[in-house]
Amino acid sequence: MPRINLLPWREGQRKERKLAFTVALGIAAIGACVTAFAAYLMFGSMIDAQERRNEQLRVEIKHVDKEIEEINNLESAKQKFIARMEIIEKLQRSRPEIVHVFEEIVRTLPDGVYLTGVKQTDKRLKFEGVAQSSTRVSSFMRNIDASDWLKNPELEVVQTSKTSGPGSSFTLFADQVSTAGQEDAGNNGKGKKPGKAGKVMASTGAR
Repeated sequence: MPRINLLPWREGQRKERKLAFTVALGIAAIGACVTAFAAYLMFGSMIDAQERRNEQLRVEIKHVDKEIEEINNLESAKQKFIARMEIIEKLQRSRPEIVHVFEEIVRTLPDGVYLTGVKQTDKRLKFEGVAQSSTRVSSFMRNIDASDWLKNPELEVVQTSKTSGPGSSFTLFADQVSTAGQEDAGNNGKGKKPGKAGKVMASTGAR
């Protein structure tokens, strides 16, 4: 006996299409969720990897900055050490200067003049003393000007004082010649010191 479907065939077909669309929509939604989750995991992994690289770069930058700071400290220490070495060499070269200066003071001091005080500030010498006359002070200045270890004599004051006895008290300034200047003169082969020393001694003897 033949079977007869009493339901409208269009309605059944519509339901089938609706069901198929719902299933397809669900599958698409699930696929989209899976794709989004996979993309989230992938981007999260990429971000984490980039963060690790950034952290590594920050650590390396700090390390390099520390090395640069150490290099700068070493350079500063090197400059200080060089400066100290230069000062030590300068002191070693200038050690015998004071002996020569005092010897030159004795040589340049004419008869009738005696010193009451000598003060040195860096390369500047201050002489205080008493002379029998202003002519003796002028002779003292000429001897200083002809000296190898003293130069640029400058007379500050000459005055007669009752407390200093007969004669005039004076204050005179002069500059000390550095050892470097003497060494440069010797390296140039000029040989000025022996001639000048003889001139000073001859001038002293003449007085």
